[in-house]
Parts: sequence; C-alpha cells; structure tokens
Amino acid sequence: MISQGVKDMLKDRTAIITGSTSGIGLGIAETLAAAGATVMLNGFGDAVRIEEIRRNLAERHGVRVAYSGADLSKPAEVRLMVEQTAAELGAVDILVNNAGIQHVASIGEFPDDKWDAILAINLSVAFHAIKAVVPGMQERRWGRIVNIASAHGLVASTGKAAYVAAKHGVVGLTKVVALELANDGVTCNAICPGWVDTPLVERQVEAQAREAGMAVDQVRDELLREKQPMLAFTTPEEIGALAVFLCSDAAATMTGTALPIDGGWTAQ
Repeated sequence: MISQGVKDMLKDRTAIITGSTSGIGLGIAETLAAAGATVMLNGFGDAVRIEEIRRNLAERHGVRVAYSGADLSKPAEVRLMVEQTAAELGAVDILVNNAGIQHVASIGEFPDDKWDAILAINLSVAFHAIKAVVPGMQERRWGRIVNIASAHGLVASTGKAAYVAAKHGVVGLTKVVALELANDGVTCNAICPGWVDTPLVERQVEAQAREAGMAVDQVRDELLREKQPMLAFTTPEEIGALAVFLCSDAAATMTGTALPIDGGWTAQ
C-alpha cells in the first residue's frame, strides 16, 4: 500500500503519459495516479479495454483520468492532445514521453520505412510534445518532463540501428531541454531501462521457449544474462516510481540526467 505522503506527492498535478495503455506506460500511469496526479492516457488498443483501464485507474486512486487517441505520428494531433488535456483536466504539469516502437534487422537489410517510423515515434514525438507543453510550464514556472529512453540510449546492440539512434537522440534532446529551461522551474530527465517485464516481452519469451523446446524460466535467464549482471527484470511500476521521484520536489535540481534502471547493463 502506498503511504499517504507519497499518495499526495503529485496532488493537483496533471500528467500526460504517451503510450500508456499497456506495458511501461501503463505502469507509469498507475504510479503517477497512485501519487495523486490527474492523468491523460494515450495509446492504441481496443476501445472497451482502454475505457476499462481508464475507469479502474480513476476509481482505485480517486483521481481524474482521461484518454486521448491522438496518432502520435502526426505532430498536429500531438498538439491537440496537449490542448485536450488542458481543456479536460487542467494545464499540463508533467509530460512523460514513453511511446516507442522497435524493429530488428542488420543495417544492410533495415527497411527504410521502419527507420523513418522508429525515428518519428521514438524521437520526433518527444520533441513535438515537449514543444507543445513548454510554454505553459514556463509561464507557470513549474514543470517536469520525463523521457523514457533505454539502456540503448547509452550503449548499442547489433540489429537495432534505428532504435539505438533514436534513444541516443532522446538522451541528447533531454540535455538540451534541461539546459534551456534550467532557470524556468522546469526539469527534464531521461530514464534508461534495461529488460522490463511487460506482457509483450513475456509473449516473446514464451514463443522463443516453444520454438526452442526450452523452459520459459531458462529462456528468461539467458535473455537477461546476455546483457545484465543482475538476473532480474525491472517492472513497469519500478520505472513509474522513479518517474514519480523525478516529478517530486526532492528532484527539483535534478535535470539533464540519463538514469539507468538496467540491472547493471550499462555499468559494464
């Protein structure tokens, strides 16, 4: 159970979390709501399921929760999402740029359209969303921007040219925004997860186990061991807890950082 102090930590703050109808984004939405924030969800999925998520978050945490179906590949819809949030929930205090997509292929075989799409969703969306919220944050002299990068924003892996390039770009964008807003009451930080225990990863592990005729636990262990000294997945809620801290008064002078939460991956 969340303590009363943490529960009220983000009371009266309004947050947008992109890509928050599942996985990491939903875990962040859960923890921000548990800390008292009003939440604007965003992402694709079944409309009935999304409404169930929205309603459950609101009822369990006693906060207002809305949903934007903005297509983040279109900058105009990103701006409209910010306007919708302000109209329905109040001015945007917190922006969490989480939405992302992935494709794995060697550089010579990497499809041009996949490169363009990954750079657009993983990097350009963060730029457009930040650009849309910053004027209001500067006017109110308070704001928190949290970009969900990756361990791949700090180091590389083969077969992931677009993803690694985009996530390195997110870290660079984080630093520039932090410098430009350093004396405006607005901070900008990046979280860099390693392997995260999401339904998508779990399905991938189970599929690989079936194909190889291996136990699921063995496949999970080998997946972790390839990159992380710590053989444990990070949970979406743990990433959310770090986001809550970055949005708190305790982190008022933390800005421009790229914080690994990766089981030691990038310490090697």
